[in-house]
Amino acid sequence: MPMSSLAVCRAPSAILTSLLTLPLLRLTVTAHQCGRGRTKGTQRVSIPVAVRRFSASPPLSREIAPTDAAHISEVRKTIADEFALIKDAYQAPKHPVVLAHGLLGFAELKLAGSYLPGIHYWRGIQEALTTQGAEVITASVPPSGSIEKRAAKLAQDIEAQAQGKSVNVVAHSMGGLDARYMISQLRPKGVDVKSLVTVGTPHHGSAFADYLIDELGPDYLPHVYKAWERVTGWEPGAFSQLTQKYMAEQFNPATPDDPNVQYFSYGAMVNGRPPLFSMFRISHKLIQEREGPNDGLVSVESSQWGVYKGTLAGVNHLDLINWTNRIRTNLQRLMGHPPSFNAVAFYLGIGDMLAKEGL
Repeated sequence: MPMSSLAVCRAPSAILTSLLTLPLLRLTVTAHQCGRGRTKGTQRVSIPVAVRRFSASPPLSREIAPTDAAHISEVRKTIADEFALIKDAYQAPKHPVVLAHGLLGFAELKLAGSYLPGIHYWRGIQEALTTQGAEVITASVPPSGSIEKRAAKLAQDIEAQAQGKSVNVVAHSMGGLDARYMISQLRPKGVDVKSLVTVGTPHHGSAFADYLIDELGPDYLPHVYKAWERVTGWEPGAFSQLTQKYMAEQFNPATPDDPNVQYFSYGAMVNGRPPLFSMFRISHKLIQEREGPNDGLVSVESSQWGVYKGTLAGVNHLDLINWTNRIRTNLQRLMGHPPSFNAVAFYLGIGDMLAKEGL
């Protein structure tokens, strides 16, 4: 559920409207693309200077804030700097990798037609995986449609691009729910999923979604949905499906895992409290009080499904897809605290993990 840095109004309707329109407006992000060139077997990735500078200094260990330490039992394995630097070589997975985006996401967004480069949801990540030697498929599903409709489009995209090949699905945020529904309920004949890796997916819902829905109330909510559909042209079926109640009482009981698919998951958490002007300051505080450590939109507890690979420390929901705030990153470097997380390294690591699992 990516968001941007717009100011959040106090009125519930304004909160919802501003939060849901943010990903289309956030343009001050960094994009790191890897160069071409690889060798057979273990893939050697040629990384340009721009990417290497992202984490050129040795990573520093991160301290967990006292408020997070109180919930350390929920965090399980904490990953502080494992993905700070891009390694010299990675193995490529056997099967194509499908990148499934989250709420309000897109494969590529064109704001000025052919006059300006498009904005990619997976910033530099697809290029890096391709350089690694992986075959990559990007899906594009209805931005705010229901899980059912998003899953159906996900299946269509995979079937059209995979051409009968088995695939590994790597999903961010709500994309993980789409993939689970597709695998469990739709079972498309032309799609053979070998594994699903979810990153910051609200498998058990988000307390922030509950808060927004409760604050709007049943009387006002239909009007907000109609306004959303009129302004964006997108149906709002996704929003009510991200609540903890819906996930616990409806989605999860009706969406069992497929025994033939391997499920992996990663969570993330912001250390301490987000800065004053962070787009996650309000949502993080609310989720922290109700669920514990979180990335600003999804809690560590909610992100766990299948084999939990660990919690990325000091990482927010947008960092997970390389939409890192450039100003924040540069300030950290000037203060002698280089970022301990590089999204490109993270997804290259996922590809390497899948390869070692024989996938």
